[in-house]
Amino acid sequence: MSDIDDIDKRFNTLSAQIGQDEQRRASKAAAKEWARLPRVRRRRRQRIAAVALVAAVVGAGVLVAYRPELVSRIPGLVSERFADLNTALRLGPLPEETMPVDVRPWKLSPFEGSPAIDYADGAKGLVMPAAKATGGLSRKDVATALKHTRDMLKASHLDRKTLMGGRPAALIKVLQPQARADFLKDLDRRKKNAFNSRYWVTSFAPKTAELATDVIKVKGKTKYAAFREGGRSGVRVTVNYLFVYAVHRPGRPEPTERIIAHNLGEILVYRENGELVIWPVSWNADGAANARCDVDDGFVHPFYPDSVPDKEAPKATGALVDPYDLDREVKAEEGCRLVSRT
Repeated sequence: MSDIDDIDKRFNTLSAQIGQDEQRRASKAAAKEWARLPRVRRRRRQRIAAVALVAAVVGAGVLVAYRPELVSRIPGLVSERFADLNTALRLGPLPEETMPVDVRPWKLSPFEGSPAIDYADGAKGLVMPAAKATGGLSRKDVATALKHTRDMLKASHLDRKTLMGGRPAALIKVLQPQARADFLKDLDRRKKNAFNSRYWVTSFAPKTAELATDVIKVKGKTKYAAFREGGRSGVRVTVNYLFVYAVHRPGRPEPTERIIAHNLGEILVYRENGELVIWPVSWNADGAANARCDVDDGFVHPFYPDSVPDKEAPKATGALVDPYDLDREVKAEEGCRLVSRT
């Protein structure tokens, strides 16, 4: 019997010893291992697992390990049934396997682990309902009011200058003249028991926060319906939105905290002396979760793990509040509330 025949016979005997059940178990094990890997590594590991499985089926130790002296004596040692594999081995490692492996840790989104991970990014979450003639106003009037509402939401919660504690110029620009005058009159008022219109915007206290990512997560809804009161008739627009921010201390990336601002607002839209009036009755009425309660200056003061204790938190009463629940009942003047998660 020739050396080639002897090798083929030994190889066939070895292959027969690996039953179909064993092959299936090996295949399932490889698939299970692949599924547990981070997504960025899946494609690479899948190919490695497949090659390893083929090597197991081909035989113990490959022919070189079994009879190394035959390699120099007999070209084309592998049976023709495995010609493709032989070609692959002669071609050397796959190009993909020669690429440097990225060993840097996979950076998770700062919204991972919270409902906000599935929220829309920024203004994409500010979807307005279709405009229809309502309350004596034309479709065009209602469409104008809805656009104005969306612009107010963007200016109040997504404008970067405002977020970083600057002058809320974006909202000032959007407001109609009379509403603008009232807003400016009350902006940053520090007098006790006086209304501070800074509360109409999400504005982090200067030098307390930096955005950990350019992404701000948004979820909510806008509704409108006809109204008639005080001799006026038109449309009442109501907004109910969550804006979720990932922040950290300036220059200190860790720890990162999530702040959830909840804007409950109401706008009356009507015509007066032929002019379309868009009047905010209330705006950003519910406040921000994971912020300090003991600072009353209109700004959002994030609470970090190493922050000094909040003096008002021990006084909080009632059940824990889920800040991601858009449909929960919000009571006026609730004061400081403890949240179940951020």
